[in-house]
Amino acid sequence: MTTSPRSGSGARPQQGRRRRPTPVSNEPRQTGVSSQSGTPNTPAPSRTPVVMVDTFTELGVPQSLADVLARGGVTAPFPIQCATLPDSMAGRDVLGRGRTGSGKTLAFALPTVVRLSNSETKRQPKRPRALVLVPTRELANQVAETLSPLAAAANLKMVTIFGGVGQNPQVAALRTGVDIVVACPGRLEDLIQQRHCSLDQVEITVLDEADHMADLGFLPVVRRLMDATPTKGQRLLFSATLDKGVDVLVQRFLDSPVVHSVDPEVAPVSTMTHHVFAVAAADKASVVHALAGGRDRSLLFTRTKHGAKKLAKQLTQAGIPAVELHGNLSQNARERNLESFSEGSTRVLVATDIAARGIHVDEVALVVHVDPPAEHKAYLHRSGRTARAGAEGVVVTLMTPDQVNDVRQLARAASIEPVITRVTPGHQAITSLVGEPAAFVRPAPTAAPVRQPQRSPKPRAVQPAAPGASAGSGRPNGAAAAGRPGRQGGQGGRPGGRPGGAGAGGGRNGRRTGSGSSSSR
Repeated sequence: MTTSPRSGSGARPQQGRRRRPTPVSNEPRQTGVSSQSGTPNTPAPSRTPVVMVDTFTELGVPQSLADVLARGGVTAPFPIQCATLPDSMAGRDVLGRGRTGSGKTLAFALPTVVRLSNSETKRQPKRPRALVLVPTRELANQVAETLSPLAAAANLKMVTIFGGVGQNPQVAALRTGVDIVVACPGRLEDLIQQRHCSLDQVEITVLDEADHMADLGFLPVVRRLMDATPTKGQRLLFSATLDKGVDVLVQRFLDSPVVHSVDPEVAPVSTMTHHVFAVAAADKASVVHALAGGRDRSLLFTRTKHGAKKLAKQLTQAGIPAVELHGNLSQNARERNLESFSEGSTRVLVATDIAARGIHVDEVALVVHVDPPAEHKAYLHRSGRTARAGAEGVVVTLMTPDQVNDVRQLARAASIEPVITRVTPGHQAITSLVGEPAAFVRPAPTAAPVRQPQRSPKPRAVQPAAPGASAGSGRPNGAAAAGRPGRQGGQGGRPGGRPGGAGAGGGRNGRRTGSGSSSSR
């Protein structure tokens, strides 16, 4: 196995310096097919057909790792893996595009494990040797699930780092020493600032879902993290789309990358069918219930967190068990709901775009855009939850009269030609897609709120009256006697109160006079 010739650390590039990739279209190793020519500064993906092989070992994967994959039911590599593994395991920087569900995770997991296994560096506290950056917590967990058995077979330690949970276990793992960190950018940068982690020993950096990470909210922190890795380390970028945001990262951080694009951005028509249901606003809720009421797994996307929560509750109350997935849930709730959907105990998942990237659940038969997304990339990633790994799937977009122009532009940008049907509740087009409805599931009774018993007020302690005080007043008799005539006397009593005290003064002067009498005694 050939390891990377660029191991070790080196001087960091100057801020703002851009290293232009070298086109590699004439190199025989470059593979892939693509309908796009790349961005102006990114080398165009090669158009040479992918040379498919039957086993991972033919691509140079060690037998021990191939055995791990076989035990998990993975025996033959996918096109993105056949295209990229020869270059990535040889230590070259790679920019790979494959549609969601095409097998990109193994395409970077295998070279990561192989490189660290062949490296002479040792595990150190707080200094990981490999970094995998992902945009969401769910994707971090799924990448870790794929990497974990491979890392264990190579005696490598791994940790996932993301927000929404306590940082102490993550800090403890880093302190002990790990080889691979799978992280979301925000929490990782936070731990670096707290000096719990350093990236100066990273040998290979992976950026998964690079187009999402290059969005405005991720690009600054991603650049800072990648600047903190050694210049001579290997970089692998994988994404479903190669747009200008990705080009910024390519120009700055990749050294003469090999670009592979083996899939169009959407699945072939033979595996993914696109429909648009034109529906009146008044009928939309009934149509959604009918689409979600089938026997197969369905994934419904809404625009807002509130919409996802509300729809999941409405479906459950209608006898269609559903769980929600959005950013307002705690990490434990998100994992619990996703596990329920993955295991099949719940057939319907209602989610925001948080689930549109990296969530791999087998046998999702139907994706419904309850609310059409704002741009075509979100549509592609949402739709990519079905028709994964060669399976078939159906995508339905609901279109109300006020959304006609938006949906038309969305379809054009996504390069799809959906079947457009005007439907009402009970329409044959719905039945043909969903099939026989599932049995009604009685919702669990809602527990009545427990009323806390009201506590009786504590009796107030009665202070014993001081000697010479009138009952109930707590003031000296002289003060009480002085105050009352003062209030009755009005303004005329004020002047006399100051010198004479008790009889003529106002309330304040009367109290002052009373206290004076007590002190004199």
